Amino acid sequence: MPRQLGDLEDAVMTRIWQWNRPVTVREVLEDLQQERSIAYTTVMTVMDNLHQKGWVRREVEGRAYRYTAVSTRAAYSAALMNEAWSKSDNPAAALVAFFGMMSPEQREALQDAIRIVQPHTPEAPHGTEAPQGTEEPPPGPPEGPPEGARERSSERPSEGPPEQSPERDGEAADDTGDAGR
Repeated sequence: MPRQLGDLEDAVMTRIWQWNRPVTVREVLEDLQQERSIAYTTVMTVMDNLHQKGWVRREVEGRAYRYTAVSTRAAYSAALMNEAWSKSDNPAAALVAFFGMMSPEQREALQDAIRIVQPHTPEAPHGTEAPQGTEEPPPGPPEGPPEGARERSSERPSEGPPEQSPERDGEAADDTGDAGR
């Protein structure tokens, strides 16, 4: 399961996700310097840490690396929500509390998401009722999700970077990259 990104890691990843293209340390540095004073080596260390943790991949271009996100911001957020929810001793209550915190816009987005992930089931034409108490199913398409949907629905979304766990050798990596310097 993914560990939440540190503040500087999140600032770097936010730029990589927003730009949605391979980026260099220098590009990220110059953008970060508009908000804070930060050294090139600090950004380089953070981006190397993100690579080691599997959040970005990198390719050599000349004398520099170009970094690309391995996953999306949405997949990262979903994995964090899934991790938090799975740790609850009462998942239903946690969901009720979470839904209670949502704005009307967020609730609408949730309804849209539910419609997307629910298997398509044909609705009865207007003016007809589904037979009640019959032993045989009514004629028409078979009940349940379309063929192959059950397999797709059982697949879990990515829970973080596939390459490595967020921790190396049992020690949490430093978010700033300046520890001990």
